[in-house]
Amino acid sequence: MKIAFVLGSSRQNGNSEWLGHQVLEGLDYTMIRLTDYNIHPITDQRHDQAGFQPVEDDYENVLNLFLQHDVIVFASPSYWFGMSAQLKAFFDRWSQYLRDPRYDLKAELSQKEAYVLITGGSNPKITALPLVQQFHYIFDFVGMKMSGSLIGHAVKPGEIQDDTEAIAVAKQWNHQLKQKGNA
Repeated sequence: MKIAFVLGSSRQNGNSEWLGHQVLEGLDYTMIRLTDYNIHPITDQRHDQAGFQPVEDDYENVLNLFLQHDVIVFASPSYWFGMSAQLKAFFDRWSQYLRDPRYDLKAELSQKEAYVLITGGSNPKITALPLVQQFHYIFDFVGMKMSGSLIGHAVKPGEIQDDTEAIAVAKQWNHQLKQKGNA
């Protein structure tokens, strides 16, 4: 079982990252920090005669790295009650690669298992629920299994360490992932 941690936060060592590391403590995983890559937003060419044109950025390398993994932990702060721009651009570009004949992206994605963790303020256990639903819709569309979602309360750096409920769920996921790795 190969695990990837796809981090959509724009803050180094932020709350989403810290919580993700709690989920993955003691496990072998690949960190994909989206801010480390040059990923352009999508130019929607689905209905153009020529279709999508190649984009000169790092996205295809990121996608190829991502596709090498079986279990994906997606992490994003809730920014204005939605996922981060970095993570949204990552998902938006799937539209391009779902139509790329070099990939059978939907079939490949259907073999993946996803966990989603979100951190934020403004009563996130309620206000981030539409974001959790958005992840469900994304994963349902491509047939990816969503094994869990976790919403942590934190705004300032380090505040997630006070959310004992989120930490308990992270430890539970960690145990589950370790059990899967030993199966």
